[in-house]
Amino acid sequence: MRVAVIGAGIVGVTTAYELAADGHEVVVFERRGSVAAETSFANAGLVAPGYVTPWAAPGMPGKVLRSLFSPHGAVRIRGNMELGAVRWLWKWWRACRLRTYRANRARMHRLALYSLDRLHTLTAHLQLDYERTEGCLVLLRSDEDVTLAQPTIASLEESGTRFELLDAERCRTVEPGLNPRTPLAGGIYLPDDEVGNCRQFAHLLRLAAQRHGVRFRFHTTVRRIVPGATPQLTHRYAPPEATTLVSDPGGPNHAADTQPMPFEQVTENFDAVVVCAAMGAPALLRPLGLKLPMQAVFGHSVTAPLRISDLYPEAGPRSGLMDERYKVAVSRLGTRVRVAGGAEIGGSAEHHASGAFETLYKVLHDWFPGVARMNQAQRWKGARPMLPDGPPVLGASGSDGIWLNLGHGSSGWALSCGSARLLADEIAGRTPAIDVEGLGIERLRQ
Repeated sequence: MRVAVIGAGIVGVTTAYELAADGHEVVVFERRGSVAAETSFANAGLVAPGYVTPWAAPGMPGKVLRSLFSPHGAVRIRGNMELGAVRWLWKWWRACRLRTYRANRARMHRLALYSLDRLHTLTAHLQLDYERTEGCLVLLRSDEDVTLAQPTIASLEESGTRFELLDAERCRTVEPGLNPRTPLAGGIYLPDDEVGNCRQFAHLLRLAAQRHGVRFRFHTTVRRIVPGATPQLTHRYAPPEATTLVSDPGGPNHAADTQPMPFEQVTENFDAVVVCAAMGAPALLRPLGLKLPMQAVFGHSVTAPLRISDLYPEAGPRSGLMDERYKVAVSRLGTRVRVAGGAEIGGSAEHHASGAFETLYKVLHDWFPGVARMNQAQRWKGARPMLPDGPPVLGASGSDGIWLNLGHGSSGWALSCGSARLLADEIAGRTPAIDVEGLGIERLRQ
């Protein structure tokens, strides 16, 4: 089959690879100039199945309201929300019911475990060498935090996730670089979870996909998709600056994605179209009668080089940590540290609110003061495409020839490899390796 994939974030790249590995002819359309250029660019890097859970959970509405009045609250609302955001919050509030939450949590956890296994399989089979470390420690600052973490601990037990409850001393054994002056009551250690550089992985997998014949068309915006036995896709190539392309017959042929493209609008036929376009998807799907309740929930991160010294070999985190009070992750990425978190509804990716970054700086300073060269720090803000109830939507769209792999929210990196394999299996007509109940579009139509 000739398959078009719209979007080259981590979900689009993994999807393209899995389809090509199955023998399909795959073309990827991406409006940016590279893979993993938006939401996948600088995420926390945590691959933590034990902590993949719906944002819509019992007690969350109250936590969100309290967070709005805290200078370091994990949730922020910017400006006047559009009607779509208000409707999304209403659906999210309804999904916080205990029965709904438990069903969605089970779906996400099942997918996360399968995705982790698929990530390890790809990494070993393709010999992908990217920044990664094993283990994740959830930090509980006070006895109150320990009490508030009891539902999470119960969820981990219920799901069969391997974990250890640690006191403060053992936490500092796992992470020797923790600041001894910051109060710490204990922690939850998840030895099977890990940290990985999502963007590095995406670039390496892109090369592997190209070896399977995948073509990437960057700076190309998809304007319209038309369903059918041979669905149509209309797109336009629009690079930032028009340049003169000079062909060198004697030079190396690196990849087919560098071929010159016409500047006018083009319509092509495919056997299938897979939409992995994150927040670009609703506008493409709306003309097909498919109104996805997807909301951009912005996250923030700061990445900086570590001050590595023989005098302080334990400086910085060894792997991944989660500050449970502030919902902020601190991750080790090679010789750098990344601190990431926050959930901002409203606003835009271009507007960087100082409050969100101040929380990240605070958490990093609390646990690892002075370990990073902050004068070289990179700040980032990205839109996470979130559905109100938590799980992504995978599989057939209900329109002929159009398939979906969307709505992974803040767990895109943790769910991408498994989602891609499941989607490829469904397109091939194979029985998926895990139960996909509740992951289809019919869930959102109820």
